[in-house]
Amino acid sequence: MNVIEGILKRRSIRRFTDKPIEKGDITTLLRAAMMAPTARNCQEWEFIVVQDKNTLHKITTVHPYAQMLKEAACAIIVCGNTKKEHAPGYWMADCGAATQNILLAATELGIGSVWLGVYPNEERMNALAKMFGLPDYVKPLNVIALGYPDEQKPDIDRFDPKKIHLEKW
Repeated sequence: MNVIEGILKRRSIRRFTDKPIEKGDITTLLRAAMMAPTARNCQEWEFIVVQDKNTLHKITTVHPYAQMLKEAACAIIVCGNTKKEHAPGYWMADCGAATQNILLAATELGIGSVWLGVYPNEERMNALAKMFGLPDYVKPLNVIALGYPDEQKPDIDRFDPKKIHLEKW
């Protein structure tokens, strides 16, 4: 699959089989994440890999839209280390780029994924920070649920020429 095919094929998957994800594939996802661009190359991302079923279930008690974690093989919590920021406020975009790389790499590997928003919801951020013992300067952006898909999503085309403005609005 080439990059364009991966982008067009990627879907948010919320139903998973019970097949575990191999350690090497998780490393591949994290390697892809760390190839994302960052403002001033500060690479302020940090990742928490969660595979323990009890912990995955526990996340669902603080994130109302994370119920699919009960079936997921794994989750990656993408965080921004604000002590590493050279350009304040860019950690969200930088970690968002890393997240997109994880989602695309997962698609290539046949692993289903869904981005579960955490930032800027203070309640979710605080709950996850407490649950995982994050220092004050590390902020959770999202949780990515991962597992082998137990659902098929149809092809879609979101291209909308009305959203394109040439030279000016």
